Amino acid sequence: MSEHTASLFSITAWKQRLVFWVGAILVGLLIVAMVVLSEWAGDTYRLMSLHYPWSNFIIAPIGLSFTAWITFRFFPGSERSGIPQVKTALEIKGNLEDRDRLISLRIALGKMFLPIMGLLSGASVGFGGPAVHVGASLMSSLGKAVKFPPYYMGRGLILAGSAAGFAAMFSAPLAGIIFAIEEMGRALEEKISSLVLTAIVFSGVTAHALLNHYIFFHEQSYVMSYDKSWIAVPLCGIVGGFLGGVFSKIIIRGGRYLKKTRFSIITIAFFCGIVISILGYISNGDTFGTGYSQAKAILTNSQTMDPFFPLFKMFASCATFFSGIPSGIFVPSIATGAGFGVNLANWFPIAPAPAMILLTMTAYFSGMLQSPLTSFVIVMEMTGSHEILIPLMATSFFATGTSKLINPLPLYRALCNSYVQPEAIDKKADDTNEVK
Repeated sequence: MSEHTASLFSITAWKQRLVFWVGAILVGLLIVAMVVLSEWAGDTYRLMSLHYPWSNFIIAPIGLSFTAWITFRFFPGSERSGIPQVKTALEIKGNLEDRDRLISLRIALGKMFLPIMGLLSGASVGFGGPAVHVGASLMSSLGKAVKFPPYYMGRGLILAGSAAGFAAMFSAPLAGIIFAIEEMGRALEEKISSLVLTAIVFSGVTAHALLNHYIFFHEQSYVMSYDKSWIAVPLCGIVGGFLGGVFSKIIIRGGRYLKKTRFSIITIAFFCGIVISILGYISNGDTFGTGYSQAKAILTNSQTMDPFFPLFKMFASCATFFSGIPSGIFVPSIATGAGFGVNLANWFPIAPAPAMILLTMTAYFSGMLQSPLTSFVIVMEMTGSHEILIPLMATSFFATGTSKLINPLPLYRALCNSYVQPEAIDKKADDTNEVK
């Protein structure tokens, strides 16, 4: 009897499959709840800020300071995006206690409600990173509860959970698969690949069925004719990639600088709240929240937008990151990229405005992450823009190449160094020197 046939009749194998599938559905349900709450929290704060503009300068600093205190006091490891923690956990071998510092049920709990507190404080919070972190933590915890074999515990459950969270967040199963391969791990082990893919599908379908495209954009027709409009591909790719690279540079360099100042995270969060309140005030509230509603408005009517909005949103996202509260950068970056796309379409009307907006969204995303495949696939799935798939692909590679001139090290790879033990960093340096 072959190994495959034996697995079909194995109770243990079916128990493992069932845990993967139930875990994936549970991840999808949790992400749906996070998404619904995030839009409510963002809209609530935005409306309040419009009625009582003075309240921004009180709620944002105090709210972010309080959220940061809860984060680092009760939920250490849940801070900021969560993707660097998951990537680092994937690289830890044999020491589950070190991994528990980065992914656990306690961290998942904090990652679910603390971003909502950030939104109610006016922060520019995304849920892509938190969704990845929650998914990885939940699946890993389920694996420990049912005593999965070591090869599952090492990579499979973490990869499946992180990719399922990503797919559920954007209702984009294909993007979840690409994300798992490109960003979270360069290759999937043969024994776990099919379960990872089924987890992504279960989670994505669950979110899609409940949200009914709630968090992404209605399908439209984006067409580029094969003429001079293709000049927009290198233009949007280079400009968007440069701006995305600048954002990453600010995040990396700013984080290192703040660490050297030795200010407490509470103090840093307080001043970040002041910056966020100022940006929200001068942008008439547009920088508050996830950025989903702004991105949707831009795609619906590309001609009505403050040209400074993308800069304000970018700086608000930086301030939110530096505050240390649990938050992602995916959705805010989509809104930022869309804003830059409107500006390019107005200044250089060489292609249809909707197409240039999508190209710049993809380029900014690619420049920020240096993950070109994930970038164009997620934009394509979110917007149904299959007609310009090839221009999106070309733009993402232009953007990634441009960003690498600014940041040789990708954003999340650089952020992972904060979670690697000093002896591990020294060992990597020794290994590199030996190779040289």
